[in-house]
Amino acid sequence: MECCCSAKLSSPSSILSFQGFSSPVGKKISKNCLQPQLLSSPLRKPFLQLNNNKHNTFLYHRHSSTSFPLRTSYRGGVISAEAWDLGRFLKTLFFFNSPPSPAKFVESLIEKLSSPSPEEPPKAMETSGIVLVSGATGGVGRRVVDILRKKGLPVRVLVRNEEKAKRMLGPDIDLIVGDITKESTLLPKYFKGVRNVINAVSVIVGPKEGDTPDRAKYSQGIKFFEPEIKGDSPEMVEYVGMKNLINAVKGSIGLQSGKLLFGFEDGSFKELPWGALDDVVMGGVSESTFQFDRTGGENGGPTGLFKGVVSTANNGGFTSIRTKNFSEPEDLSAYDGLELRLKGDGRRYKLIVRTSSEWDTVGYTAGFDTVGGQWQSIRLPFSSLRPIFRARTVSDAPPFDSSNVLMFSKFEYDGKLNPTFVEGAFQLPLSSIRSYVKDPVTPRFVHVSSAGVTRPERPGLDLSKQPPAVRLNKELGFILTFKLKGEDLIRESGVPYTIVRPCALTEEPAGADLIFDQGDNITGKVSREEVARICVAALESPYACDKTFEVKSTIPFSEPFTIDPENPPPEKDYDIYFKTLKDGITGKEMLEQSPVPV
Repeated sequence: MECCCSAKLSSPSSILSFQGFSSPVGKKISKNCLQPQLLSSPLRKPFLQLNNNKHNTFLYHRHSSTSFPLRTSYRGGVISAEAWDLGRFLKTLFFFNSPPSPAKFVESLIEKLSSPSPEEPPKAMETSGIVLVSGATGGVGRRVVDILRKKGLPVRVLVRNEEKAKRMLGPDIDLIVGDITKESTLLPKYFKGVRNVINAVSVIVGPKEGDTPDRAKYSQGIKFFEPEIKGDSPEMVEYVGMKNLINAVKGSIGLQSGKLLFGFEDGSFKELPWGALDDVVMGGVSESTFQFDRTGGENGGPTGLFKGVVSTANNGGFTSIRTKNFSEPEDLSAYDGLELRLKGDGRRYKLIVRTSSEWDTVGYTAGFDTVGGQWQSIRLPFSSLRPIFRARTVSDAPPFDSSNVLMFSKFEYDGKLNPTFVEGAFQLPLSSIRSYVKDPVTPRFVHVSSAGVTRPERPGLDLSKQPPAVRLNKELGFILTFKLKGEDLIRESGVPYTIVRPCALTEEPAGADLIFDQGDNITGKVSREEVARICVAALESPYACDKTFEVKSTIPFSEPFTIDPENPPPEKDYDIYFKTLKDGITGKEMLEQSPVPV
């Protein structure tokens, strides 16, 4: 049975309506509720169309605006209204609530007729991101900041003490004053523009009898003093703090699986307020709808369906659907493009993405071809989007920000024909639209943990031969137990990550030969400077993505490591080490299945 879906034009929340119920974003949908009503084909644009030889069909999904690119050309100035549907025209205006002004329409027509197409190629759409360093005043964190600055990368730090941070890192440091143990201090605006995170926050351990102002005793390692926790507990820092930090940055750094913008996934439905925008707004008679088909998707599942009839009568020739303006813009800065899952019909379509809420504005556009009768994933990188305004390339357009739209057009850019245009009926099943992270995926969240986190409860382990932190785990507030729980939060978060587990940290210089291992079995020492370099290198290496590993130097505790400042060792190619790492090895494999008591 063929079902159509109809938007409630009076609904301020723009929720698509099904027979018998409304389904807000993310709500579970039962099979019995998937029969949709007809989506009105609200037709938008308060003007008849001048005779037009550019016939288009669009499927339009968009991020933060609903503006529509006027595609008019003048052929004798005849205005035709034969068989024109005033009712559909008014429905369109009512649905979208934002028609263009008459002045804008006249302006677009004059500019279209008088201005030649630009020949200058469009500017590349590039994005860059900030690296956030949390724990930036610690022994590893401050070295990470220094390395990033030397590499010329934009850095922002998350610190609790602003005065200390500026004294240590310089008065010009870009900083956030916040505490990961207090969720209310991690405001979303602080993380705008952050693309990567290096987390060096750790619970503070110090000698019971006190330390020197420069923490000289602590720098020697806890084997040299009787330790205690200073300040917040391991549970608050390593577990609750990790949860708060991940929640604060996840939207900014992105998920490896991407962000679903529209479609069915895992039994849930993420919807958008779709409406039709057909050539009735320009005097034509083409018509389209967007409906939900509960069995027309892959493997008999549900899908959205854009369908209609394209007619060139009355010098028309386009249909489209698109969303209303989003109440809040989608921030897709963490991602590299949009992926459409659809069943092709052999025609060429367009995706248009807008970042302005105005009706008539620049749209960032990409064309793509489909394979008839075949489900396929179409990936459109943001870097490939061309700025188009009124069907012409805008060479001096501002950089792309983020949104989305889909289009089928007889004409390409700047008056070029679409060779796949066919007048008549069409339909395009569209099961999902999501953002994606391009391959090869590199880590977005690098975390400095500790070797030994799986050992306190490991059966058969001789604790007398283990480092002090393992032996004293309970006395130190279950420090390693909560470090492991914090690691698990990262691994379960969906963000691309690297977890570095250094052995005992020293103030020695970097440069010693290293051993990378997995399974949480090694002991030894490693330079804080070396760990900082490893963290920064991991950001750029696909071989480090989703890996957990331990690291130590080959120099034994009994031997200090020094270098000649006049002849320092060459910097390492850490990819040599990252390439040896395997997925899924954490050391938890050695633990009993029973939960660790806390």
